Amino acid sequence: MCGIVGYIGKRNAQEILLTGLARLEYRGYDSAGVAILKAKSINLIKKKGKLRVLIDALNAHPLGGGLGIGHTRWATHGAPNQINAHPHIDCKSEIAVVHNGIIENYAELKRELTKEGHEFKSETDTEVVVHLIEKFYDGIPLEEATRKALAKLEGSFAVGVISKKEPEKLVGARQGSPLIVGLGEKENFLASDIPAVLGSTKDVVFLEEREMAVLSKDSYRIMDFNGTTLSKKPNRINWSVEQAQKQGYKHFMLKEINEQPGIIEKFLSARIKKGANKIIFEEQTIPEERIKKIKNISIVACGTAYHAGLVGRYALESLCNISVSVDVSSEFRYKKLLIGKDTLVIAISQSGETADTLAGVKEAKRLGAPILSICNVLGSTLTRQSDGVIYTHAGPEIGVASTKAYTAQLAALYLFSLYLAGIKNILSPKEVNKYVEELRKIAAQQKEILKNQSGIAKLARRHSHFGSFLYLGRSINFPSALEGALKLKEVSYIPAEGYAAGEMKHGPIALIDEYRAVVCITCESSVYEKMFSNLQEIRARKGKIIAVASQGDKKIKEQTQEVIYIPKCIEIFSPLLVAIPLQLIAYHIAVKRDCDVDQPRNLAKSVTVE
Repeated sequence: MCGIVGYIGKRNAQEILLTGLARLEYRGYDSAGVAILKAKSINLIKKKGKLRVLIDALNAHPLGGGLGIGHTRWATHGAPNQINAHPHIDCKSEIAVVHNGIIENYAELKRELTKEGHEFKSETDTEVVVHLIEKFYDGIPLEEATRKALAKLEGSFAVGVISKKEPEKLVGARQGSPLIVGLGEKENFLASDIPAVLGSTKDVVFLEEREMAVLSKDSYRIMDFNGTTLSKKPNRINWSVEQAQKQGYKHFMLKEINEQPGIIEKFLSARIKKGANKIIFEEQTIPEERIKKIKNISIVACGTAYHAGLVGRYALESLCNISVSVDVSSEFRYKKLLIGKDTLVIAISQSGETADTLAGVKEAKRLGAPILSICNVLGSTLTRQSDGVIYTHAGPEIGVASTKAYTAQLAALYLFSLYLAGIKNILSPKEVNKYVEELRKIAAQQKEILKNQSGIAKLARRHSHFGSFLYLGRSINFPSALEGALKLKEVSYIPAEGYAAGEMKHGPIALIDEYRAVVCITCESSVYEKMFSNLQEIRARKGKIIAVASQGDKKIKEQTQEVIYIPKCIEIFSPLLVAIPLQLIAYHIAVKRDCDVDQPRNLAKSVTVE
């Protein structure tokens, strides 16, 4: 959560910081601020609300200077107001700090520092960091004072630090929260995520756990928390700035929904060898012999990635004849884990920085389980902690509600399922080839659905007044129902719940009346007749039915006129098609209700705190 940007160089820091913060808005925030060194003074400006408020203030009173730090805050400790906004400064106004994460022992530290004479202005946990640095900043370099301060902290953090006493230095450090270093020509950067620096550089150094960076405009130095200098080479990022812009779409969410066919095509073409249909995972470095010996699989993820994991369970169990469990990361990390070297843990995260997932992976590694991560972000913490990685290569996902990352995760899980079934000899090469050919058709079928966007938009608008929604699905599309309900909740704020349709009579049927809309996933499948019976039960109780059905299904019209047709495909891959109309329903209802689609209230793109 939150966004950090730091800059040191020859250009105007104000412009760099504001541009970087704008590219991090997707992470979620409620206030923003900058601290810029000018004329041997730290100039601090911060505002409650959207970044536009801060930009207007700085346009009215612009700041010069080539050294600064900026921040967008998502409130944890203290109300979302101007005083609690970052950056925070010390008693002498010599040091400024920005911080992501949570300092768990801040109350104890604050009491000690107050007794020593430090004056606190905010309710935040962050302010203890700047006062600790102030305490140790006596005759030693800024990075040494920062290192001593960090040694006192418990919890997770990424920090950026500047001091007017050392105007040629920008310091950053991380423990549990992401931070990167961007390398430019006569300038260097700090940021909490790649998009913040893409307009200026594509050369990035990823800081590992308990690492610090000391930047000048001409050089960078990486060290661990013991002060030992480390040798780290930059990574080249191939994303473009244009990939992180709207390209004519009204919202990032709509752009990212429409990008899905291209992403699926690209993902499959990069990992399926033409001719032989051989599946290749270049980043998957767990030895094949070890994977063959795996006896069960445990999937761990949060939110939308968890729903992808549920679909993955159906695919893996169906194709590979292997037992699979799926846990939300926040539960996985605290329960007694009955796993070991014979269990493959698959961790799924768009950002690779999800705190609960990382904690679960750490515990699984301690128990000896190999870790395979499915992730979108090159060099993220999760990928560095994993034994093998399948990158989804979906490009930057800016909308907070995940769309293209979800279907990319599904594609990765399907392809891994086929790979595993092949090497374990559960499926013959001919059978694997048949599935691969069907999977290759999905992108074109997604494009067919997207041709009907105007029709789906009209349907969504007709139902935007309903106060609650129920989503029903069976078998492999039960997780699709969960994901459809989540999307609607996230962007439109309408209460919605997803249910296995067979469970409807065990409670949810009591809710159905003419005031509730029910979205039913009734595409051609082995459970179609069961699902059709559910529709009849809903209709008998006057529920307003929206059906997602396979092309050519005339029978569905007996139950409802509100039908979204999708191309026929084999049942196992249908979630890749079902996802798109469900995403579009949520999007267009939210737009009709005038909601902030790309930045829903109270949500953050990457949940980097527990």
